[in-house]
Parts: sequence; C-alpha cells; structure tokens
Amino acid sequence: MSPAEQTYRSLNDEITQAGACLVAVSKTRPKERILELYELGHRDFGENRVTELVEKHAALPKDIRWHFIGHLQRNKVKAIAPFVHLIHAVDSERLLREIDKQGKALGREIPVLLQFHIAEEESKYGLDQQAAQALVSALKASPAPNAKITGVMGMATYTDNREQVSAEFKSLAERFEELHNSYFGRSADFREISMGMSGDYPLALAEGSTLVRVGSLLFGGRG
Repeated sequence: MSPAEQTYRSLNDEITQAGACLVAVSKTRPKERILELYELGHRDFGENRVTELVEKHAALPKDIRWHFIGHLQRNKVKAIAPFVHLIHAVDSERLLREIDKQGKALGREIPVLLQFHIAEEESKYGLDQQAAQALVSALKASPAPNAKITGVMGMATYTDNREQVSAEFKSLAERFEELHNSYFGRSADFREISMGMSGDYPLALAEGSTLVRVGSLLFGGRG
C-alpha cells in the first residue's frame, strides 16, 4: 500500500466511523490525482470554481458526486445545475431562487446547504441568524421546491485557538438544530452539517459534522 493510499484509507475510516462523509477537495488538482482516489473507491469530490468543475465533470467518470464548495455567483448556477450533487454555500435568498429556477427548468431537485458566517474573519461569506430567519420566512410564503435545503455549512476562523474553533463549530450545530426544530423538522432530508477542513476536522467531528472537506491532507501542498 502506497503512503498516499494509506493516508486516504486512514482518514476516510476515521471520518466514516464518526458518522460523517469525506469530501475530497480536488480544486486545482489534476484529473489524474482525482482518478487515483476514484480507483480506491472514493466518489465525493469538492470544487470551488465553476469552470474547473464543468471541465472535470466532462472528463471524469459520471458516478462522481461533485460538491460545489466555493462562493457561487448567480450567473454561474446554470452551468453546474444539471449534475452538481450538492451546493454547500448558499448565502442569500437570491442565489437560492436562482438554483430553484434552474432546477425547475431541468426537472430536478438540487440539494443545497445554507452557509452561516461563524468565523471572526469578515472576509468569509455566510448568513447571520437574522438573515437566515428572513430567508426561512420568505420560503414559507413562497417555497423553492427545486432548491432542496438539506442542511447547513460554515467555516471556522483560521486560528490555532482550538477552543475558539470548537465554539464556532458548536454554534453552527446550534443553528442546525434551531432550523430543524422550527422549520425543517418534517424533512428527513435536512440532516447535513458541513464543517471541518484539513486543519480542524477532528474538532468539527466532535461537534457533529456530517460532511468534512479535506484537501491538503489527501493531496499534499500545492507547491
């Protein structure tokens, strides 16, 4: 077993045993590296640029489950709507409505996560609690059935302070519970908490993450 395969199997086992799914963040990585993991049985890959995702989807096996994990512009939704498995970062009602529109045109439900701003950094995108409640209220008045909300997503502050990171992940888990109890309780599909990356995934798993986005631990540095 090669070191790369050993790393993958160990990491995937750890995350799976915690009840979560490993999303291999393949952004900027060549298709050959993706195929190496594919041949080991992995199917969930994450990309953050629409053009790169479209190119990789066209060139790689069609049973790959592609996760869009970056900030998504509304005018780019149409390009990934036919095949994307899950859009992790819906941070506005306008984006959600556009996803719903494209899903309706295709006759498919497009699974999405609501992105919350849980970090101290202002540069990170995401809803605050008030914006999320406004979005939910808007959906009660005018549903968007083809944009299927299946959970929440958030990114913690980039810091060595483990207590702070854990607290931020805990706050996202609390947002999930609030939405589940107040709005999505009847939906068995509302079950995902996407949080945790290469540097902090054990803390995310401890707070209930169901989707962990890992790149550098699997693929190494970008050089």
